[in-house]
Amino acid sequence: MLKPENHPAIPAPKVGVLFANLGTPDNYDYWSMRRYLSEFLSDPRVIDLPKWKWQPILQGIILSFRPFTSGKNYKSIWNHEAGESPLMTITKAQTTAMAESLQGLFGDQVMVDFCMRYGNPSTASKVRAMVEAGCQKILFFPLYPQYSATTTATANDKFFTALAGERWQPSVRTVPAYFDREDYIEALAQSVLRIFPTEADAPERLICSYHGMPMRYLTAGDPYHCQCHKTTRLLAERLGWTPGRIVTTFQSIFGRDEWLKPYTVVEVARLAKEEGIRRIAVMAPAFSADCIETLEEVDGEIREAFEHAGGTSFTYIPCLNDDAEHIAALTNVVAENLRGWID
Repeated sequence: MLKPENHPAIPAPKVGVLFANLGTPDNYDYWSMRRYLSEFLSDPRVIDLPKWKWQPILQGIILSFRPFTSGKNYKSIWNHEAGESPLMTITKAQTTAMAESLQGLFGDQVMVDFCMRYGNPSTASKVRAMVEAGCQKILFFPLYPQYSATTTATANDKFFTALAGERWQPSVRTVPAYFDREDYIEALAQSVLRIFPTEADAPERLICSYHGMPMRYLTAGDPYHCQCHKTTRLLAERLGWTPGRIVTTFQSIFGRDEWLKPYTVVEVARLAKEEGIRRIAVMAPAFSADCIETLEEVDGEIREAFEHAGGTSFTYIPCLNDDAEHIAALTNVVAENLRGWID
């Protein structure tokens, strides 16, 4: 059917693949940090207290002081040359690598981009860009191996909110957690084996440190805790190391509530003091990219706790980032989730 002369131009249809990560402040100054922390800590999936109770505490007390501390921590790991956080630098590299990998499979039929749940680039801006570019189908991929309402679900929430603003909504799919996929476990294993090729080279303990969450979230039905333990178990089976050599812990504790245990910072000190462990390595399988929680907390605060307690050798194993094994695993996930949409 012929279009009328004044009909708006319609771009050729494409399939969008939109990756999402947690987010990052635009800078480490007070106001940039305050804007970012306010958005993050106002998310009811992250802090599930009633707004009337939580917001006065957040806006009046926490955000008066915490931006200074967080800004100092971000400054210590900031990519000053690029003027951005390491998470932003790495996510850009991952997206470039994924675009090249997916173009090799699907050619120009796909458009690949990334967004952040908090901060910039926003989810809404990237959904808008994809729709304008002709994406009539969008695969939304939160880059969290293990599912949690505080990460995967809130990223999906933001995506669906962005769709609510579109007049011509694309068809959409969301990618599920991939914590137990063989290719993901293999990528984790290879990141360990590059540093410790054999069990004889390995440290006395390998700590798999996952981001923590309040215990009440687990009892409310969040599967995150179980999925973290399964990731550790599968990694241990793949490495074939002596049972008990690989342990699961949780980091980034906030507030006074009881959180998932054992706490990483406490456990590494206990290992040194009570068990006489002198050589450990720590990795963070819940993070797809290195960020403030790994570069400053794990390789800073947690390292210091272990060494102060008597430990002598601490090795931080970086996140999978844009490692080729990781990109291959993510490509497999995307290809599987695009079935029926694209050949």
